[in-house]
Amino acid sequence: MAQSFDVVVVGAGPGGYVCAIRSAQLGLKTAIIEREYMGGVCLNVGCIPSKALISAGHFLHKMEHNAAEMGFTIPGKVKLDMAQLQKWKQSVCERMAGGVEQLLKGNAVTIIRGEASFKSAQEISVKTKAGAVESITAKNFVIATGSRPIEIPGFAFDEQLVLSSTGALAQSEKLESAVVIGGGYIGLEIGSVLSNFGTKVTVVEANKALLAGLADPECVQVVARKLKKNGVDVLLDAKAKGWKKSGKGVEVTVDIGGKEQVLKADKVLVTVGRKPNSDQANLKGIGLAIDEKGFVKVNAQRKTNLPGVYAIGDIACQPMLAHKASHEGVMVAEIIAGQKRAYEVKTVPSVIFVDPEIAAAGMTEDEARAKGYTDLKIGKFPFAANGRAVSLMETDGFVKIIADAKTHIVLGVHIVGPEASNLISEAALAIEMGARLEDLALTIHPHPTLGETMMEAAEATLGHAIHIIQKPLTGAGKGTTPRAHA
Repeated sequence: MAQSFDVVVVGAGPGGYVCAIRSAQLGLKTAIIEREYMGGVCLNVGCIPSKALISAGHFLHKMEHNAAEMGFTIPGKVKLDMAQLQKWKQSVCERMAGGVEQLLKGNAVTIIRGEASFKSAQEISVKTKAGAVESITAKNFVIATGSRPIEIPGFAFDEQLVLSSTGALAQSEKLESAVVIGGGYIGLEIGSVLSNFGTKVTVVEANKALLAGLADPECVQVVARKLKKNGVDVLLDAKAKGWKKSGKGVEVTVDIGGKEQVLKADKVLVTVGRKPNSDQANLKGIGLAIDEKGFVKVNAQRKTNLPGVYAIGDIACQPMLAHKASHEGVMVAEIIAGQKRAYEVKTVPSVIFVDPEIAAAGMTEDEARAKGYTDLKIGKFPFAANGRAVSLMETDGFVKIIADAKTHIVLGVHIVGPEASNLISEAALAIEMGARLEDLALTIHPHPTLGETMMEAAEATLGHAIHIIQKPLTGAGKGTTPRAHA
């Protein structure tokens, strides 16, 4: 006899497990199906392991480049034990994954391990690793099966010489050299890690700029300069044509402006993006509507075209970010429980863990103008003028604020610099609340902290920065004094 539930969540990633927990909290009989990792790709082979290695890379870089200036002498060269580093990284992932399982069990969520395949909008079959097949019915199904790395022609992943992000994060030996195809956030994050570990990295990017369309161009310039300083070669407007084995390594053929160039390396990493797993679990077989890019079609409540079937996270729509998936997970659980909810966020903050970090919330200048904001106030405050950044020896970058000149409402915040990932949450809250520049400028920020840069950037946007010298404002806004948000 088939097990029956109020809610069955397919996929235990950051969207799925959150949805299951919230559903159970709301009194719904809930189950979650997972074929591989508790916590999904993000926790096991994505966000968490990459950030663990990024932290290790920064730690090593500081020992090698900043310690002596601070007065610390490290005899000899710092040795990197990649096997031990992988062991530590894995312990971080396992600790987090174990925490997810405890949370699910603590909230009385039934955990079912196996490969799911839909039989209808009301029934699903699960094949366990032992080969048994179990049938499960539910009043509501939530599809949270995520995404996977995109393969490009001629570069099929073997995780030996041609690596996806998963394989790149699992290297137990140091690479002397690597070619990274794709100058987006995944490629630059992992490429920066490898560079900090002493690998000679060459980035091959098809666009005319790194992080094209993913970050404020001025922020990208800061990162590009740091990459060059750290010895990373960047080839722009370049297309990878193919590769062949050469000794123990690879030779990658690249087309740059019609001229072919051969790059030799130990391995090649392909990071050109991710695609939704909508071709799995028989989603098309039950008539689920899927768009031309492979995303399951959903409305503002993440309902699909099939009654009682929802989709969240990477499989549903852009942006393909873990925190957006978690937000949707809670929302869908509450909708199923009868609450009035819809996806109506003003911004989904984004973070790119390069060196220095880039983070953003709200609109870019071009996006603001495209939406009719023709008169903008734009100001920047550099980390070089912040005492805490100077004491950390991390002074590259700035906080940039974009606001409507008429109302002073904050439209976008773009940060490149130390701890940008932590600083951006204040910006996200400001945008969600419709805050004005004065709200940020008049809020007392603790000193000495990196967070002061948000207040100082707001003051700079208003034209009266204290800790940088600004040219006098002309026209509207000259002599503006801070005023409270009415």
